[in-house]
Amino acid sequence: MALSPRLDLRQTQSLVMTPQLQQAIKLLALSNLEIETFVGEALESNPLLEMGETSHERGDSDGDGDAPASEPSEHGSDGGFDGTEALDIAPGALDPDAGPGDQGDWGRAAGSGGVSDEGPPDLENRANGEPTLAEYLADQIGAVAHDEREAFVAARLIGELDEAGYFTGDLFALADELGIPLAEVERALDLIQTLDPTGVGARTLSECLALQAREADRYDPCMARLIDNLDLVASGEFARLKRMCEVDDEDFADMLAELRRYDPKPGCRFGGAAQSAVVPDVLIAPDGADGWTIRINEASLPRLVVNRDYFLELKGGARDKQSLSWLNEQLSEADWLIRALDQRQKTILKTAAEIVKRQEGFFRRGVSAMKPLTLREVAEVIEMHESTVSRVTSNKYLSCPRGTFELKYFFSSGVAAADGEGASSEAIKARIRALCDGEDAKSVLSDQKLVELLKTEGFDLARRTVAKYREAIGIGSSAQRRRAKKLANY
Repeated sequence: MALSPRLDLRQTQSLVMTPQLQQAIKLLALSNLEIETFVGEALESNPLLEMGETSHERGDSDGDGDAPASEPSEHGSDGGFDGTEALDIAPGALDPDAGPGDQGDWGRAAGSGGVSDEGPPDLENRANGEPTLAEYLADQIGAVAHDEREAFVAARLIGELDEAGYFTGDLFALADELGIPLAEVERALDLIQTLDPTGVGARTLSECLALQAREADRYDPCMARLIDNLDLVASGEFARLKRMCEVDDEDFADMLAELRRYDPKPGCRFGGAAQSAVVPDVLIAPDGADGWTIRINEASLPRLVVNRDYFLELKGGARDKQSLSWLNEQLSEADWLIRALDQRQKTILKTAAEIVKRQEGFFRRGVSAMKPLTLREVAEVIEMHESTVSRVTSNKYLSCPRGTFELKYFFSSGVAAADGEGASSEAIKARIRALCDGEDAKSVLSDQKLVELLKTEGFDLARRTVAKYREAIGIGSSAQRRRAKKLANY
């Protein structure tokens, strides 16, 4: 076949994301603080944008909280955005399992100003001061020390722990400083190493992991050899380690998995910089008719308006096409930003409203009534893409009388339940917490016992799943809980 040049016409379709569309997608994922920074930069760069008066006072005086999305400013500008839309959800649109007037423990939760006893992660007061590592350890010393002298020496040693919980002092120097035998200082350090969190007071990483292995009752000779040769673990010389530990592939894999579950820095969970309080994006409250009012937190967002009078004034003074083109470009960008922010707030409201409908049991009865929910289910109802819902729920927070929660908190996987509808993993975690909190110090529940108790309540879970949920909510093993309860009852 002869080769020769020729011209062809082909028609194709392609999806191109314009810069404005990319910016709108970016706005969906921004938090309140990031939006505030973004708006501040826009105000500096665009002379036609200005801050309008928020309708916070008007919203407080209006009984229904409804307000127009925009209205002319005192300068005659329009196209403003203030984010004051509100949605009302009627009782009939909610969970059919909750009848009219079924408020559960709503009144108690509202009066407490926090979360229910079932323990969902209330973010509203997360900035409250937590004990430092030294304070946490000092509170435990009195219950385990044999006498005041030992307690005094242990308290002195606690001052030599670093942020990760490792002992960095010199035992000989401390013994000389306190004028006591070295053996007493060593006994005090051994005492500290029995405290919670397990692994604190260790002098090396190997010692820290060994303490945790002993606590888990996994410190057999094979595990001891593995922990003593962490340099070989880091270099990946697994074949050599298996020969040294005298185990097969399956046992060695299990030992490595156990080792990875240990905390190499047990003290890092304490102290640190105080976290700032969360500013909610969405406010939810009962409307007095067994329904809900959902509104954007207007106090967290500025109200933008376009000053049309200033635009006309600048337009009248434009002497060339380049100036006029720049002015029209600024007007177009200002109008687009206001529309994008307005659409962002509508999308957040629409998503939050669907979450309230699906998880209405949580708002009435607590975390035990949560149901499995996925991003896809919400996306299909509000007719948006799943990735859009993911962006909308990222770094966004919802405030209700039960507390402040991230929107993503309401999305969780499900497990089989007796009612055939499934139960949320958060509800399972809450039940595990309740069982562990109610256990007797003399009869601490093992993971297998938790499996059996949950099965009697209609939840079919494997032991490893229960262990995973227990660790996810910060509940220690049965041995750790037994020791903690004994200290509490000392």
